[in-house]
Amino acid sequence: KGTSRTWRCCKNGMSENFLWIMKKKYFLNANIVDPLNSIEEIGGLIIGEDGKIEAAGKKVNTNNIPSREKFTDLKGKYIFPGIVDMRVFVGEPGYEYKENFRTLSKAALSGGVTSVVTMPNTNPVIDNVSIVDFLKRRGRDKSKINIYPTASLTKNVEGTNMTEFGLLQNKGIIGFTDGTKTIQNTRLMSRIMKSAYDLDSLIMQHAEDSELAKDGVVNDGIISTKLGLQGISDLAEKIIIERDLTLLEDYNCRYHISQISSSKSVEVIKQRKQKVDFSCGVSINNLSLNENDIGDFRTFLKLSPPLRTEDDRLSLIKAINNDLIDVVVSDHKPEDEESKRLTFYQSASGATGVETLLPLALELFHNDSIKLSKIIASMTCNPAKILKINKGNLNIGNDADFCIVDLYKPWILKKENLQSKSKNTSIDDKKLQGLITNTYVKGEELFKI
Repeated sequence: KGTSRTWRCCKNGMSENFLWIMKKKYFLNANIVDPLNSIEEIGGLIIGEDGKIEAAGKKVNTNNIPSREKFTDLKGKYIFPGIVDMRVFVGEPGYEYKENFRTLSKAALSGGVTSVVTMPNTNPVIDNVSIVDFLKRRGRDKSKINIYPTASLTKNVEGTNMTEFGLLQNKGIIGFTDGTKTIQNTRLMSRIMKSAYDLDSLIMQHAEDSELAKDGVVNDGIISTKLGLQGISDLAEKIIIERDLTLLEDYNCRYHISQISSSKSVEVIKQRKQKVDFSCGVSINNLSLNENDIGDFRTFLKLSPPLRTEDDRLSLIKAINNDLIDVVVSDHKPEDEESKRLTFYQSASGATGVETLLPLALELFHNDSIKLSKIIASMTCNPAKILKINKGNLNIGNDADFCIVDLYKPWILKKENLQSKSKNTSIDDKKLQGLITNTYVKGEELFKI
């Protein structure tokens, strides 16, 4: 017998078969937030022996459970569905020294993230079925979270020849993207959209015109001039979004803008939301930081899309409140120290973020920028709906993927405490409020502080 499981064994001929039976779990006196089911109430959660949710909400209390059963009194802590992060880079295959499935899994669990969508920008690129088979095996063997891999839109993410959407989708690919690259050729993009429509494939576009963004490293404006750095105009993002949404009027496929960063992009989305059906995401970095945070060439804040003005940041928050932005992502992009300890021009772009996504997002609740239920929806049921997966909710009968959060607990982020293999966080030493204390996947506690 163990604390969370019991085991039984039976003999069958000369061999022994061991069957692990998980005990039922009862969590009481919790603040349950499940946006999909419009639940935001004090109650409890019951997890069955099979790791599935049996009950959730205010009906779960001491009067409704067997008197002899032990339960966990959460004393007002919050239960959220497991976070679904739609934009995560993992190092396998090819860049295991930056991140691998095992370290990604540990990092995600410490941040309450139970499902991730991985990008195809690996070495080799995820663009054929043999690599997908390898990726699925590695993810299954090394990871404890739910891995949903994407494949590239084009062969070797070169932006010229389409990948085989149908074959890759049949192998379990959940969507298609060129990751940090953008389809520049309009004719090719129209072909991609037509194929995506025919096959019901999800297209995720990183919106940036390569000519307008050429050699740029920060937002084009006062800060870029002050630092003497080449800027990236917000027009580079706007132009690609306008082009793609115009194409979408004729090719009504499943289309998702991975991340937007400017008020100009918000205006375009506002104008088009009533005309065509699409979804849109934003990085937590662009919601929480602005170009002033770069200071004196802080390379850990070299990001893509770049941090923009405070007005842009506030417009993104307003867009979430107005349901123009559907999803908040971490844009988790681990880089080794050698890739960041360079000049601003030479350093790699990106920051780790999967384990700080939820705490940073909760900052928007604590400063009264966004309601709690809307924040949680943007990281649970909204991405799950776009991806067409049954995650990000506390539905009865579903896998018990959830996290427990001490919502008002203050703490300070120290990069040396990060679980990710790389420590290139953009918010080292930041004071946060809202601590993930436990994370469960399929009813099993895989993280505890």
